[in-house]
Amino acid sequence: MSDDKSTLGNMADAAKAKLNEGADRMREAGHNVAHAVTGDAHHKAEALEDRAKAELNNREAHSEFHEGKREATDGDGR
Repeated sequence: MSDDKSTLGNMADAAKAKLNEGADRMREAGHNVAHAVTGDAHHKAEALEDRAKAELNNREAHSEFHEGKREATDGDGR
């Protein structure tokens, strides 16, 4: 998060992080299915990794959103 980003920049970064979170959750689901079908522990490990990435992206999205909201309400929008 950068202090010189505009409200729009923060909101765009928040949206990007949410899209990345969704992609990570889809990969997690795919690995969980593969683990259920094959029983291969490698798929379970990859699912756990994707879940962790999704959680990080979720936190980033919330942080960027709140920073953008703060920028929008502080009067200058920058």
